[in-house]
Amino acid sequence: FGSQEIKQFSTPSLITRTTNDITQIQMLVAMGLQVMIRAPIMAVWAVLKIVGKSWELSMLTAGAVVVIMTVILLLMRLVLPRFRIMQKQIDDVNRVTRESLSGIRIVRAFNAEKYQDTKFEGANTALMENQLYTSRRMSLLMPVISMVMSILTLGIYWLGASLINRVPVLNIVGRVNLFSEIVVFSSYAMYVVMSFMMLVMIFMMLPRAQVSAARIGEVLDAEPAVLEGSGAEGANRGTLEFQHVSFRYPDASEDCLQDISFTAGAGETVAFIGATGSGKSTLVNLAARLYDATDGTILLDGKDIRTYTFAQLYTKVGLVAQKAVLFSGTVEENMLFGDAGHPVSAEDIQAALDIAQAKEFVENMPGHMEGHIAQGGTNLSGGQKQRMSIARAIARKPEIIIFDDSFSALDFRTDAELRRRLSTDLKGTTCLIVAQRIGTIRHADRIVVLDEGKVAGIGDHDTLMKTCSVYQEIARSQLTEEELEVK
Repeated sequence: FGSQEIKQFSTPSLITRTTNDITQIQMLVAMGLQVMIRAPIMAVWAVLKIVGKSWELSMLTAGAVVVIMTVILLLMRLVLPRFRIMQKQIDDVNRVTRESLSGIRIVRAFNAEKYQDTKFEGANTALMENQLYTSRRMSLLMPVISMVMSILTLGIYWLGASLINRVPVLNIVGRVNLFSEIVVFSSYAMYVVMSFMMLVMIFMMLPRAQVSAARIGEVLDAEPAVLEGSGAEGANRGTLEFQHVSFRYPDASEDCLQDISFTAGAGETVAFIGATGSGKSTLVNLAARLYDATDGTILLDGKDIRTYTFAQLYTKVGLVAQKAVLFSGTVEENMLFGDAGHPVSAEDIQAALDIAQAKEFVENMPGHMEGHIAQGGTNLSGGQKQRMSIARAIARKPEIIIFDDSFSALDFRTDAELRRRLSTDLKGTTCLIVAQRIGTIRHADRIVVLDEGKVAGIGDHDTLMKTCSVYQEIARSQLTEEELEVK
């Protein structure tokens, strides 16, 4: 799955589908498989034994079966829609719980524990009420079946007594034979009803398992929007070209990127700047093929980016995401994360940490390279997580590195030193940089200015200060008059 499918299903729903929904199917198979095989065989065998014995008794037994089936079908019609709602309500409980745990610091900072408790209580109460409704309806099955069994037994003996009375008193042998047939018929009739009692267990689990199976099927049948190519190898290593690219998110009413065209040559640094929501991150996500362009073509090394296999693509392209994500483990495990397409040596790791200005704080950690990283990197500061993410991308030695606003948590001194090291140590690497600060990108070979999803200007800093009003407005809000002087 790509980003589009994850957003379509949502993370809490995917967690529920891969845990709770799977459990419902497991329960049905593990507990019901024996019953599903044995009960029908027992019912068919018992019916074959009693057919032809007495049409009156057979009709009575058939009537009992019809009553049981009617009750089962009626209850299934009542509870099946509720089971569909129930699984979505479990999604909601999962979502609220996940939000509370992941945002625990914000919840406490805003003294919002009671507010989150109320949200959870609402989602949990809705689930509880729905479960009570379905449980109460399904609990009617066993009493109804027990009552039908009792009535059937009484009916068989009452009707049997009537049949015996029709036999002449002097025909003792006939009466004894008829009495024995009625006793045997009663036993077989109980087998038929017992078979349906056994099936009740399945009917109590089947509706929910049916809904779960449908939800699992939705995930399995979903077609990924981003499909892997068959393989390609471009001639010009480290070049990226956008040709009239437009992009629209699924279900959006209009394009968020319109007719974007630019070229990043091998070893060049191309920066992207613009107001919040102008489409900068979306543009570099297209370059990393987290989404596919709606219109236009993206060429990587002269080949359509969609023709590459994922292994080829992500060996060429390294991504430092807007939100720095680290995994639980050691520093070394995070640096070696994923398949780099070639071995990453200890020297590569040390060089990457040095370039990313992360070497000093890593050496100060207990255990150094074996230092513990908590889940999500919560034991590191924002700037430290960003520098670790940058080092992880550099260690892979990709031809193109995408920095999606990856310097925002760095102080100005660290930012300047990191950019200097990138320009000197990674001369042959193409860099795409999304940034909010002019100081981060003013020395880029080419700056692409975005405004509401369109290109407002392309050029270096000095050129844009003369020709692009959007860039001028951003620059004047950040730089002093001396810094604004154009050569």
